[in-house]
Amino acid sequence: MGGRVNEDLIKERRKCTFDIKELTHIIDCGEENTIKRKQIDNYILNIKELWDDVPEEYLSHKERYENAIKKAFIVLKVLRQLHTGNIQITDHRTPTNVYSIQDGIFRNVNPLLIHIGLFWSTIAAQASTEQQAEWLQPDSSMIGTYVQTELGHGSFIRGIETTATYDSTTDEFILHTPRLSAYKWWPGGLGNTANACLVMAQLYINGTCHGLHIFLAQIRDFDTHKPLPGIKVGEIGPKMGFNTADNGFLGFDNHRIPRTNMLMKNVQVLRDGTYVKPKHDKLTYGSMLLTRVTLISDLAYQLSKAATIAVRYSAVRRQSPIKSNEPERQILDFVSQQHKLFITIASSHVYRVVGLWMWNSHKRVTADIHEGNMGQLPELHALACCLKAISSRDASALVEQCRLACGGHGYMMASNLPQIYAYTTAAVTYEGEYTVLLLQTARYLVKFWRLAAEHKPLPQNFAYFEDYIKKNFEQWRNSPEGIIEGFKAIVAGKTKAAYDTLQCNLRNGREFEEAWNMASVQLTNASEAYARSLLCEVFWKETVQLSTKVSKSLAIVLEQLAELYLMYWALEKHGDLLLYSTISRNDIEALQSRYEELLALIRPNAVGLVDAFDIRDEVLCSTLGAYDGRVYERMMEEASKSPLNEDVVNESFHKYIRPVTMKNKL
Repeated sequence: MGGRVNEDLIKERRKCTFDIKELTHIIDCGEENTIKRKQIDNYILNIKELWDDVPEEYLSHKERYENAIKKAFIVLKVLRQLHTGNIQITDHRTPTNVYSIQDGIFRNVNPLLIHIGLFWSTIAAQASTEQQAEWLQPDSSMIGTYVQTELGHGSFIRGIETTATYDSTTDEFILHTPRLSAYKWWPGGLGNTANACLVMAQLYINGTCHGLHIFLAQIRDFDTHKPLPGIKVGEIGPKMGFNTADNGFLGFDNHRIPRTNMLMKNVQVLRDGTYVKPKHDKLTYGSMLLTRVTLISDLAYQLSKAATIAVRYSAVRRQSPIKSNEPERQILDFVSQQHKLFITIASSHVYRVVGLWMWNSHKRVTADIHEGNMGQLPELHALACCLKAISSRDASALVEQCRLACGGHGYMMASNLPQIYAYTTAAVTYEGEYTVLLLQTARYLVKFWRLAAEHKPLPQNFAYFEDYIKKNFEQWRNSPEGIIEGFKAIVAGKTKAAYDTLQCNLRNGREFEEAWNMASVQLTNASEAYARSLLCEVFWKETVQLSTKVSKSLAIVLEQLAELYLMYWALEKHGDLLLYSTISRNDIEALQSRYEELLALIRPNAVGLVDAFDIRDEVLCSTLGAYDGRVYERMMEEASKSPLNEDVVNESFHKYIRPVTMKNKL
């Protein structure tokens, strides 16, 4: 799309005080990765079949799926070529950078996302060497998905009702859906695409239930694609978003699969029906955490898109003078607009940094698990639960905040903000519902508070529990370090309150589960506080460390962003700080003053900061956020694509409007 760059954006870019490319390389984890990403983007952008002439919004539900599946197999071919090195990319061993460009290709989601991202990785993690040799073939006919959630059970996976009963006479498992609530529901790619699935089911041998296990089941004929006997499968219908994901339902009617189709890396069922337990019941859990860990980084990317759109639009949009004798100002000059948007930029960096920190933690714990050391797994589980919950909830709210900051134009699908919101808000519930995950972390917090209350040794990262009990409160400091200590005091105070309520309920004769439920609001509040303390502490420490390795001009901006994030949440949670720390009213007023000072300091770099995310227009898919800032021209160009503009007079006029108006005229 031709045309000059908007003059306001040109001026904004001249204000930038740091090297934008330097920050881009940091976001990409190195210049080599930036180069590789751009090479992949350029390669895919030249595949004409991947780009639509008609916006997806004007297609029917069926047409959207068919269009997406056509593109999906083109992308799958590219992924395979990248993996084998047939496409000359700098480092073809790591093709994951192809995923960002997919946001532009699909607008919604790739219907093969679960096949590419979870089906094969689960086989690689949970299947035996022999099974992997058979199933992980490059020319395999299998298009798979991962089938766990049921109509009646989601986060509470122990309640899953689908059964896999071993028949020793035929050496087979019989998969069965005993009732309507046991139908599998939600798996991406299941509706019309997958011909195989990894299904989570309760294992029964000779009438004894051995709990949940994973089984590979073919569900459609590899040639005709028709459902196999004993299989009822279909698509679940339109959702708020993800409408090209091909989410489906699945029921089994005594469907038989070979015994060797149970994933048997860590657990086995022998020919005679002998059940061989895993060496440790947590062996399968490490890989299950991976999705929650990677979600944090994905949310960082979604926030970077929303921030880019809203900040560029706010630099272009002029409305209302600040002083009556002045011309209309860029809405980015209004402090209230900066308050809405700069926290979104900062939060994207927070989730990027914390996501990478969690990724490295997951790698270490996984390596320990393979060595038989499970000691760090509970901590990783607690961290992944609360960080996934809070980052998804906050990201969803921030994307919506960006949409609202763009006024009415943000409501247009062409802004792409509604699609980003629909994508982000789904993360609050999938891969672990928000409240359920926080209650998982609460068990971890209660465990260590009990140790502190009993004056038993604590790990170093919970030493502040003991300080709180002994009332060894630090004097409040209006600094990042002081805010971090304040958030730890909130964690301790809220955990204590929840623990005390739990103990009170138990003393009053409640069963533990009932007592826990009665204290659940306080328990989730403690977990939220714990997540926020982690986000603040990890981000600040990592930023300070990074600042010693980058140019001074960039270090200043990064530390401003990190400080802004801490100040923002300190002000948002000032009531909790007043309750549990030594902060005073004067301290809060000083925090507010410093926060507003940081908004002013970041203002000249706002456009430069979002430019550093380096998201191509073809990926951003936004009339409001394109690099050239031609907002109004692009909006009119998109409006012209509406099918309702094809005819000067729509035929409905002659069918419905004219007969009424002519009758009234007569």
